[in-house]
Amino acid sequence: MQVGFVGLGRMGANMVRRILRDSELEVVAYDRGAERVGEMAALGASGAGSLEDLVAGLDAPRHVWVMVPAGAPTQETIAALHELLAPGDLIVDGGNSRFVDSKENHARAAGRGIEFVDAGVSGGIWGLDVGYCTMVGGTPEGVARLAPVLDVLAPPDGWLHVGAGGAGHYVKMVHNGIEYAMLQAYGEGFELLHASDYDLDLEAVSHLWNQGSVVRSWLLELTERAYADGGSDLADVRGYVEDSGEGRWTVLDAIEKSVPAPVITLSLMQRFASRQHESYGAKVIAALRNQFGGHAVRRGSGD
Repeated sequence: MQVGFVGLGRMGANMVRRILRDSELEVVAYDRGAERVGEMAALGASGAGSLEDLVAGLDAPRHVWVMVPAGAPTQETIAALHELLAPGDLIVDGGNSRFVDSKENHARAAGRGIEFVDAGVSGGIWGLDVGYCTMVGGTPEGVARLAPVLDVLAPPDGWLHVGAGGAGHYVKMVHNGIEYAMLQAYGEGFELLHASDYDLDLEAVSHLWNQGSVVRSWLLELTERAYADGGSDLADVRGYVEDSGEGRWTVLDAIEKSVPAPVITLSLMQRFASRQHESYGAKVIAALRNQFGGHAVRRGSGD
């Protein structure tokens, strides 16, 4: 079986590496960066210089896995593939696309006789070694065709056909919303430990909690690694936390469905707060306390 891979970033390149290392599947690889294509070619993939070359290098029915940033890059790539592929071919979107976009992409592809599969992929930079947990949406026929690839990429029992078009990215969205809340809980707990009156070895504590504790997890294993690398003060790490969209979409969907999700929502708000040099809202509150109660305010820039 052949599979074309579009996008050879951190995730895409490691997925190709895993396929080439652990299977007999043939890969045709394309990225805008020719150097990345060359790296995969050196490992046994067939390199492509364009989407046209990638499609031409695949035998029908073709299978093309898109692994580029969500939003416009993904949508533009899918639209370009629609013009190059033929009925009976299959497109996989393995990025973190919004599930409503994936539902629309399923409908557009079906109108052209093309199968479309949305694959929510979790595993990050560790997936090369431990596998990629994959949540898959699409028709039973399309998913069955993709199964040989999913079997290689995922660990045992590590992929699931969760439902129709868009379901894969919907389940991945909620998965990432849960991740936001878990990260926030660990962050708050370890901040409290760090602020305590005790001289605590936080690397040792995180290791301890993974020995049968109810809060043990892979994230806690990574916490131990982070402290091993950066010390208990994490002095070289700035507390600036980005969000990649899924947490926002989870909160918006919870609002749309009137589902209370206060912890996930607050964890998203905390990410916004982490990016502020100084809170303007807090300045307003300080000024108001001064106005109505004569409470002292601290003057200056705060630098």
